[in-house]
Amino acid sequence: MSDLHIYNSLTRKKEKFEPINAPHVGLYVCGPTVYSDAHIGNVRTFTSFDMIYRYLTFCGYKVRYVRNITDAGHLTNDRGEGVNRMESQAKLESLEPMEIVQKYTVGFHQVMEMFNTHPPTIEPTATGHLIEQIEMIEVLIKNGFAYEVNGNVYFDVKKYNENNNYGILSGRNIDDLIAGYRDLDGQDEKQNAIDFALWKKASPEHIMQWRSPWGMGFPGWHLECSAMSTKYLGKDFDIHGGGMDLKFPHHECEIAQNNGYCGHGGAKYWMHSNMLNFNGQKMSKSFGNSILPMEFVTGNHPLLDKGYSPSVVRFLFLQTHYSSELDINIKGLQDAEKGLKKLMDALAIVDSWQLAVGSEQNTTNHKLTSDIQHLASSCKEFMDDDFNTARVIANLFEMATIINSIKGGQIKQAEVSKESITLMQKTMNNYLIDVFGLKPLTENTSSKMNDVMNVLIDIRKEAKVKKDFSTSDAIRNKLQEAGIQLKDEKDGSVSWSI
Repeated sequence: MSDLHIYNSLTRKKEKFEPINAPHVGLYVCGPTVYSDAHIGNVRTFTSFDMIYRYLTFCGYKVRYVRNITDAGHLTNDRGEGVNRMESQAKLESLEPMEIVQKYTVGFHQVMEMFNTHPPTIEPTATGHLIEQIEMIEVLIKNGFAYEVNGNVYFDVKKYNENNNYGILSGRNIDDLIAGYRDLDGQDEKQNAIDFALWKKASPEHIMQWRSPWGMGFPGWHLECSAMSTKYLGKDFDIHGGGMDLKFPHHECEIAQNNGYCGHGGAKYWMHSNMLNFNGQKMSKSFGNSILPMEFVTGNHPLLDKGYSPSVVRFLFLQTHYSSELDINIKGLQDAEKGLKKLMDALAIVDSWQLAVGSEQNTTNHKLTSDIQHLASSCKEFMDDDFNTARVIANLFEMATIINSIKGGQIKQAEVSKESITLMQKTMNNYLIDVFGLKPLTENTSSKMNDVMNVLIDIRKEAKVKKDFSTSDAIRNKLQEAGIQLKDEKDGSVSWSI
């Protein structure tokens, strides 16, 4: 179906993609932990794998795309200790944990729709697969790879490493890892400091807990993905994806759990998207450069000059290889907007031509025909080279230049065959729309919306200074009814969100 090659994080080399059961492909991507708003790093990961899903489908594969929702068990410490994220946020917002789950799951879906990602074929939740997780733990205990202590169940990493390689994915050395974990709190009951939790005993005040053979508790984070990927894709499947930050320990633990459970490591190919920076710095709340996806669209953030269409942000991502770090800055966003507009304008031109433009065979410029054929065919070659979207985009820009030259008269219409026009039209649509998931740019109303909001915020501030609290409260309440939230910041500024 294709000559696709994928960089496999497991083998650390580029390999020819050979599905286990072609034309069927199993793709599992680690989804969000729904305790807070999706961040722009999530968007890069999921738009990257959306592009991969789209391209596999474009190549004729029948893809089962599974992306989970983590709604339980994800503690702040990846070794299975710390604070439960859902419970912590529930207490902060005075809500039930499952209200938190619902709120942020809905928000995540809205963001994914805004960025034009296809929904997965299956979207399982951790809490919906507790039976499968408990069964997997029971088998791991039976196989000698797990042990129970005081209602907690841990995976025995040293035992597993006797005949397997814990570190095969991340390249970590087990002795170095053990030394690094020795000084952590709460390790006394473990046989080895490196062992990770499969099931945690719940204290009485712990809201999210379920019945198990080891008492009331909740599952370990790493276990969830092993159970769900195995259930829906089998003991062996094709691709497991996720962000680079999940390679260790999450994905490493998944491989160990899968091998300990059934002697199979899960995915044949492991793929990882890379991290985002802003103006050369890691995006972080502590740096003040953590910008939410909606803030990129509205422009409602002090580090942004205006709002940008979701397609512009997505196009910016596509200009860098999915496995490379990407630095976002204002110039990059502005250039992406200009570049996407040029391509979409060229697409609109060539779509409008249909068969009205084009020569008869005897007047065709054969070199031009050859150049167009090469640009079109090499797009697929670049995509087959580990989804090299940046090089495809470079080809599309060259094609756009040819289209603009035909329109402007620099290239005579009589020199261009009808077949070349059709090929350019097909290529631009195939990659820009079908594979890259981009949309034509419409008038960006985000900046205007931001201007309107700033006027309302200023009026509200003046009302508060004059102690006209009925007016200031009315502005806030009316906006809230319209689905717009105002937030008074500690520094005196006011932010807004939809």
